[in-house]
Amino acid sequence: MSMFSAFRISGSALTAEKTRLDTIAGNIANMNTTRTAAGGPYQRRTVAFAEDLAQNWSKRVIDRPFYASIEVGRNYPGQGVRVDRIFADDRPPMMVYDPEHPDAQEDGYVMYPNVELAKEMTDMITAQRSYEASTTAVQTAKSLYMKALEIGR
Repeated sequence: MSMFSAFRISGSALTAEKTRLDTIAGNIANMNTTRTAAGGPYQRRTVAFAEDLAQNWSKRVIDRPFYASIEVGRNYPGQGVRVDRIFADDRPPMMVYDPEHPDAQEDGYVMYPNVELAKEMTDMITAQRSYEASTTAVQTAKSLYMKALEIGR
């Protein structure tokens, strides 16, 4: 395992959680959007993560000379996390009776996005906590490396 793999793994988690937070923010911003360019109400988006395997990671850094001497992935196949995909939630839209709304159907119901504020806020808190945990891991690794350098003096 390379000396900087803790930074790489935590950094990938930070990037993934930022994408998750951006997606949640988009869901909250569009929770009242009843009409989109595609037609119909906004659909809630969800982020799916996947393990970033060593063979994928080593292909991205093969041209970097610092990593040329590191055997990436022989004993440590997991090199972090990545965003696998962002997909639309397939739950049906919420139907709200509002005959005065410009997007009301003939029966007076309006299709609102399938975004629930309580769920989005809960997801935001868990993403924030995950982000903080990754930040703590980076700070701990930094502290350990600094202590190792002090020993070498």
